Amino acid sequence: MTVTLEEIMTKLEDMGSEQTKKTFIRHGAKEPLFGVKVGDMKKLVKDVKRNQEVARALYETGNSDAMYLAGLTVDPKTASKEMLLSWASAANWYTPAEYTVAWVAAESPFAAELAEEWIQSPEELIAACGWSTYANYISITPDDRLDLERIEQLLRQVAATIHEERNRVRYTMNGFVIAVGAYVAPLHETAIAAAEQIGSVQVDVGQTACKVPLATEYIRKVEERGTVGKKKKTCIC
Repeated sequence: MTVTLEEIMTKLEDMGSEQTKKTFIRHGAKEPLFGVKVGDMKKLVKDVKRNQEVARALYETGNSDAMYLAGLTVDPKTASKEMLLSWASAANWYTPAEYTVAWVAAESPFAAELAEEWIQSPEELIAACGWSTYANYISITPDDRLDLERIEQLLRQVAATIHEERNRVRYTMNGFVIAVGAYVAPLHETAIAAAEQIGSVQVDVGQTACKVPLATEYIRKVEERGTVGKKKKTCIC
């Protein structure tokens, strides 16, 4: 049975709670939103995936919970560049930018192209989206299909500029270094060197308990587990 946008929005509203909504707002979420926990939201994924029209329409509602569900249900392989550019422009806080849009873009046919375009943006959230897209793309793409020379250039750029960058851009640049160190075996040592040069990264995370991972420690833990270079099947979660 095909679900409608209205039915899914009603279900999301029923799943929402004021406590979760307050938590999301503390993290930077903007109205409208219902405050739906991701674990609850995932119960709707199977139904929505059957109707790609509804999956895309969810993002267009501007509702933060619906936008996240769109990212879990849209087929990235069918995403157009125009749709992804539109989604990036509509992201009004860091979660849709750095997670929803970045995930879908990373698994789309335009991953590297859009990542390169977005990291140059003067808009903080779009630039952050670009670095996150690149990091996610790296995590799922075989090394022989990556432009290793370009990634090495970007590592040098991050090491030289991260501390002067905008708040969320600092966070996602740090994540990019971690992704290279964890998922790109030929550049593992280069990423560690960049991480050591960078050191601790300061990011204003507002009234939350979130912490910025220290890239050197994170990469070393991956090394200790023996999983350097082990790619993920999907970056969407």
